[in-house]
Amino acid sequence: MRSTKKRRFVALIAAGALLALSAAGCAGGTDTGGGSTQEPTEKAVKVGLVQINQQAIFFNQMNEGAQKAAEEEGVDLTIFNANDDPAKQNEAIANFVTQGFDAIIVVAIDVEGVKPAIREAANAGVKIVAVDAVVEDPAVNCQVGVDNEAAGRQIGEFVVKYMDDNNVQPRNIGVIGALNSYIQNLRKDSFVEVVEAAGAKITQVVDGQNRQEAAMTAAENLFTAQQDTPIVYATGEPAMVGAVAAVRSQNKADKVKLFGWDLTAEVISGIDDGFVVGVVQQDPKTEGYEAVKACKTLVGGGTVDKFVDVPITIVTKDNVDEFRSIFQ
Repeated sequence: MRSTKKRRFVALIAAGALLALSAAGCAGGTDTGGGSTQEPTEKAVKVGLVQINQQAIFFNQMNEGAQKAAEEEGVDLTIFNANDDPAKQNEAIANFVTQGFDAIIVVAIDVEGVKPAIREAANAGVKIVAVDAVVEDPAVNCQVGVDNEAAGRQIGEFVVKYMDDNNVQPRNIGVIGALNSYIQNLRKDSFVEVVEAAGAKITQVVDGQNRQEAAMTAAENLFTAQQDTPIVYATGEPAMVGAVAAVRSQNKADKVKLFGWDLTAEVISGIDDGFVVGVVQQDPKTEGYEAVKACKTLVGGGTVDKFVDVPITIVTKDNVDEFRSIFQ
């Protein structure tokens, strides 16, 4: 009898030990004598992207690149759409700071007006990365994007060569800009400087307001007012798309040649039809991608280049096939 009770007691002790080991295994980690080795969960870096709008393909592609980098780097990314309102960008920056974000990416509408907000963020320990629009301020840890002034000169030189090679007369050029955009004014001013130095005349600058509908109307007005202007330069995607639509609506394909910035399906169609000659194509996906990676590095205590240059390509009928798949 005692022997049976003893065997039962030993069995209960063994079962209890086995259950305890099992529970320890479920808790995670293997104890090697120095206590628990369970790895603590690393807190994800929180990054806020303050975007201009989500109408332009350019900004949507930038968002895609940022999201891809966030997935790869384990970053918690939040994108805010300001709908072309500088005040909303400043509010978003303040909100991201209040919510404890580690870094903020700013695609600034107003590069001067955004400075107080980013300075407050930097004072709170938040890392600041500016994309596309150059924000010259000590609060900015890194600038990612295109040298818009240099690229404006580059497309200006391209237009001058086109005029020379094709004996364009008169050497008159119209400009469709976005006069509320610091970036597009840089592209306009450097372009104008180059073409005027080569003997061209800027007959009129119209404001497309960075909206396709407004740009189309502005382009139509330009065509009507400047019948002797065979070349038109558009400083951004909405202006370029609006100009293409205006050429078609007014049957100007045989009288006006367009140059400008940013491909879309409509712009590629214009290249195919021969009235769009050269388009500056940026790489917004890479811009968004590099911005998020810079944030992760900066928050982790690493260093990044002060300016991350993303090169442009001038797209013509000769190389447009390389870009078609992006806009299908």
